[in-house]
Amino acid sequence: MFQKFSFSRRRQLAVLACILALFLGAAGFLLLSRAQENRKFSEFTRDFFAGEITSDTLSLHYTLADPAVFGIQDYPVTLGCISSRSGEQNAALENLSSSLASFSPSRLSRENRITLDIMKLYCETALEAADLPPLYEPLSPSLGVQAQLPVLLAEYAFYDEQDILDYLALLKDMPSYFSSILDYEKEKADAGCFMSDTSADRITEQCSAFIAGGEHNYLQTIFQEKISEFPGLTEKECAALSETHRKLLTDHVLPAYQSLINGLNSLKGRGTNTMGLSYYPQGQEYYEYLLKSEVGVYDSPEEVENMLLARLQEDVSAIHALLSKDPGLIAKAYSDTDTRSPQEMLLDLQEKISEDFPALDAPEYEIKYVHEDLEEFLSPAFYLTPPLDLETSNSIYINGASDLAGTELYTTLAHEGFPGHLYQTVFFERTDPNPVRSLFEPGGYVEGWATYTESYAYGYALSDSALAELLLRNRSVTLCLYSLIDLGIHYHGWTPDTASEFLRGFGITDPDTCAEIYQYIIETPANYLKYYVGSLCFEQLREEFRTQQGNDFSLKDFHEKLLRIGPAPFPVAEKYLLG
Repeated sequence: MFQKFSFSRRRQLAVLACILALFLGAAGFLLLSRAQENRKFSEFTRDFFAGEITSDTLSLHYTLADPAVFGIQDYPVTLGCISSRSGEQNAALENLSSSLASFSPSRLSRENRITLDIMKLYCETALEAADLPPLYEPLSPSLGVQAQLPVLLAEYAFYDEQDILDYLALLKDMPSYFSSILDYEKEKADAGCFMSDTSADRITEQCSAFIAGGEHNYLQTIFQEKISEFPGLTEKECAALSETHRKLLTDHVLPAYQSLINGLNSLKGRGTNTMGLSYYPQGQEYYEYLLKSEVGVYDSPEEVENMLLARLQEDVSAIHALLSKDPGLIAKAYSDTDTRSPQEMLLDLQEKISEDFPALDAPEYEIKYVHEDLEEFLSPAFYLTPPLDLETSNSIYINGASDLAGTELYTTLAHEGFPGHLYQTVFFERTDPNPVRSLFEPGGYVEGWATYTESYAYGYALSDSALAELLLRNRSVTLCLYSLIDLGIHYHGWTPDTASEFLRGFGITDPDTCAEIYQYIIETPANYLKYYVGSLCFEQLREEFRTQQGNDFSLKDFHEKLLRIGPAPFPVAEKYLLG
């Protein structure tokens, strides 16, 4: 039986139909506008990425194995240029900030909102430092460009013939690159910001050691080995390339290092500050900038220091309690019986982390040993980040000259491999992130994550939980002491005597050891903080997440959420973890 509708009932349905149509239309418009906004943002970041990554061919090569896949066809082959912040660069930052402000966060996907927030914070932080004096230091005995450049050239992979040509062109560009560094160092000297004679001597001694062998330099040996293994090259072609490389080495590379030696020697005496950043004009402000830009921490130095002091007290108390209960733990710490190979340790780590970290289909990786000619220049072990488009080239390098063994080797491999750098890198790349994210990776997240996850490895390696805790706490105390000294030297103006007195309170009394620690931290401000403060920030996030989740807290879920957010300043990581 048909139901009769009154006129008013029909009218009501008609109005409802109109409302529904309007709603569907608005929803469709909203979906369309969101799609357009996301597409617009993707195009913007793609263009920005291409422009930034092609300004330095080393960065381009280590980021992309095949630039053409990303639409990058032609690019200048250059090492770039070192210079102080110019008005033009500040204007570019302001333009970038303005462009980012034009995007509506509410219409972007979560992944794009994270990227937008990271880039906005980067611009804000960089612009805050626009008027600071030239305190950035590209040269240092351990982490400076003159020390890192030969290693990066030695490890420069040849995926195709163009890579060989680019590599040779980079050697030819070295005099120009080092000339820009010397121009910048002269500018620093004029501004009263040049390094001390001690630092200059340490750098020139290192440069002298690099060029001492002349054309028998290890770069020549390594290049010959690489081209001999390159498919398709005839013996005659290899010989010709080897000769070209030898000539570039003797005519461009070695003279560039000699010019750097001469230039630094000519500036000696103009760097009167032998202590930390706080003794330079606006040095404290620059150190605060490093905390933000390098560590990714936006707390004040005082807040960071209070966090470190609280942790130091906690660790020292825990160590005292452990040894009071079992004095024999110290003897156990010196009787390490783990004789497994690195391969066995990495396999064991992949199995052990499954309880605490999300599953990751086993990535391909290779254990390599540092070339013997590079052993004295490189750390005991490191992970070489693969290009974004070549996951299969994951490599963990072990320095055969190091004495790493047992639990120390195991925890180091956790830092570099699973669940550290290799695991984090591969996990995030498998989320298919925006390539521009590779340009904004604060050391506090990257090194902090590896240091944070390394702490779990002590429990994986040792069945004795008390011994595992003792070793972990001891490691924490060491890193905490160095981080406090970093703050003391660069923010509070500690003298060598102040630092030595602080170290004596923890049993470090050898004058040469104290002097070396002081000098290293002078030359690498905020470096220890990337590792240790970064790791403490992850611990803080874990406890905040635990409080938020209550009984639903899952350690594995916490780690997965952080890994999916990816490298970011800690305020951004916290926002998307807890928000």
